Amino acid sequence: MRYISTRGRSPALSFEEVVLTGMASDGGLYVPAEIPTLSHDELSAMAGLSYAEIAFRVMKPYVNGEIDDATFRGIVEEAYATFSHDAVVPLNQLDANHFLLELFHGPTLAFKDVALQLLGRLLDHFLRKRGERAVIMGATSGDTGSAAIEGCRHCDNLDIFILHPYQRVSEVQRRQMTTVLADNVFNIAIEGNFDDAQAMVKASFADQGFLGGTRLVAVNSINWARIMAQIVYYVASAVALGAPHRAVSFCVPSANFGNVFAGYMAKRMGLPVTQFIIATNANDILHRTLADNDFSKQELVATLAPSMDIVVSSNFERLLFEAYERDGAAVKALLERFQHEPTALAEAPLARLRESFASHSVDDATLLEVIREAHHRTQQILDPHTATGYRAAEVCRGDAAVPVITLATAHPAKFAEAVVKAGFPGVPLPPHMDDLLEREERYTVLPAELSAVQQFVAENRR
Repeated sequence: MRYISTRGRSPALSFEEVVLTGMASDGGLYVPAEIPTLSHDELSAMAGLSYAEIAFRVMKPYVNGEIDDATFRGIVEEAYATFSHDAVVPLNQLDANHFLLELFHGPTLAFKDVALQLLGRLLDHFLRKRGERAVIMGATSGDTGSAAIEGCRHCDNLDIFILHPYQRVSEVQRRQMTTVLADNVFNIAIEGNFDDAQAMVKASFADQGFLGGTRLVAVNSINWARIMAQIVYYVASAVALGAPHRAVSFCVPSANFGNVFAGYMAKRMGLPVTQFIIATNANDILHRTLADNDFSKQELVATLAPSMDIVVSSNFERLLFEAYERDGAAVKALLERFQHEPTALAEAPLARLRESFASHSVDDATLLEVIREAHHRTQQILDPHTATGYRAAEVCRGDAAVPVITLATAHPAKFAEAVVKAGFPGVPLPPHMDDLLEREERYTVLPAELSAVQQFVAENRR
């Protein structure tokens, strides 16, 4: 298996190289040169298997023998042993044909754990094999940071620096990052928004000279291994509902698009998926693009679903690469225009996207209404991000006979502000976090200046 850049100008890499590299040198994102497939019989044979075994079978073609089967199976089993539910990602029925896929049973109560518990172990495995150390830089709008820290805090060969927008994440999200006092963990609060933090991470990958030769590694969803790991829960949940003998649909709360793209990859591998529904908050570039062909930046809106407060959807580039029939030059030209002016997709690529994707945007007032409505109908309290998915599924689902699976991306206790505003007393944190709000914090506030951030990283890496 080789991996190629969405912009067509970087060399093809192996799986190991892609995991350790993250972003391509031409500014693009890596995708498989050829997408492996799962046959009808292979999907059928997954019925009743453990999540770890399904994960091993789905991901094995992407690893392509670069880790021997016994070692890779051990890494996978160890990663998912950290989850508090035996099913890892259990399904919860909401109505006759609407299901909630609970992705929040990992150490930090968010879907990012599914990929990052695996990625940290993969990174440590490859670095140990090479006798190297590395620095992780990542930007987070809330959940990626804590999941990355939990996935990497015990890694002997990694120092991790996570940038989050100062005073723009929930208190629980912040404390899940800043109360980890390990010697290799550094939290940076940027006096700006998520897109400022993401831009500085991207700039650091483009020019890594400030590290004096130390490898810089990405744990954001620009890293292919994140997408690979997320493909698994689409397969596992669909098989649990009868795939491949019947099709399913998925509704995905999304901002940076990595989660949805993993579902698209599952479909390309052979999973029968009728429809993907993209749910956004008021920061709705994905919805505007699909509904109105308005692929343009707008001012960031601070919402009650802060993990979706993103203006530039980085992983959308991977889907654009497929929509433009893997024409890297066309994707590069489109994204260069996007940086400077409002733009639109060409007609044929947009038509291809609309064949598989629908979308819906939910504002804060509606979001609170949905949390109340969902509790009345199901006795479930949804976190605000999942609430956008609940409403989008109701509005956009096509064939009522096709089961729709809405992805529950976080535990409601992580977003107490929205839950309380919706009229509930709040949701308690799980027992292993019940003292979180009293734990000591450690983080550094820095201006949204690339030089200041790079200097801090260079001076504090071990």
